[in-house]
Amino acid sequence: MSEDAPARRHAPRPRRAGSGPPRSAAFFDLDKTIIATSSATAFSRGFLAQGLLTRRNVLRTAVAQFLYLVGGADAAQTERLRASLSRTVTGWPTDQVSQIVAETLHEAIDPTVYAEAVDLIAEHHAAGRDVVIVSASGSEIVEPIAAILGADHVVSTRMQVVDGRYTGEIDFYAYGENKAAAIRELAGTHGYDLAECYAYSDSITDAPMLGVVGHGFAVNPDRALRRLAAEKGWGVLTFRRPVPLFAFDREAQVASAVVVGTVVAGLVAWWWWRRRRSATS
Repeated sequence: MSEDAPARRHAPRPRRAGSGPPRSAAFFDLDKTIIATSSATAFSRGFLAQGLLTRRNVLRTAVAQFLYLVGGADAAQTERLRASLSRTVTGWPTDQVSQIVAETLHEAIDPTVYAEAVDLIAEHHAAGRDVVIVSASGSEIVEPIAAILGADHVVSTRMQVVDGRYTGEIDFYAYGENKAAAIRELAGTHGYDLAECYAYSDSITDAPMLGVVGHGFAVNPDRALRRLAAEKGWGVLTFRRPVPLFAFDREAQVASAVVVGTVVAGLVAWWWWRRRRSATS
């Protein structure tokens, strides 16, 4: 399967009309799969402005992100990034972190969302599948992004919290085999047939995630994942068109406004019809 083929040529198969359980889902990695950057370090400017980061911290995380983006997310690189971020957030108040993420979400992520990923999410939903974001980044960051993208569920790293502050320890690290285990758990909870499920990722570290489903796809893969995809017969996709996250959110807002407007217009028309009928009775 050609890497340069457009994503639409690999569109998910629609479910057969009248088909019932078991259900299926599409599992998406976040960094470099849905967005063209590292979500964990994208909020550095906001954290610096609020005093949670020093300029030295920002420089260190910027270097870590650069190495992550150009060097490939192998196990050693990902572990170094995780350890660096874990040390950095120790002692941070969780409510302040959530507030900064909410206030700077569009600024931090725009314009890094791949249009091809947005299209695939829509296609899977249209086919009746749940969409699940599976990311090694923290839940405070992943969940707001997933909400805008319309994801049904989220699997993400959960940092340990004591008295409203991060301890630096990790309760659940959504990485490697842990992602595959979480997917199997979700499948058991929601009745997904894993053989009919899809998964998308850029990194060799997500090989367990791609291997646990029936339809694995390597997206802008690193060298190791490209080789493994050829061995396993997984699809290879190239995403090239980052678009603003705000634009996607705006489309959802406009669609909601159209629905609301239609309902209101219908109610007004019904009220006018009832009033006219009463007047002529």
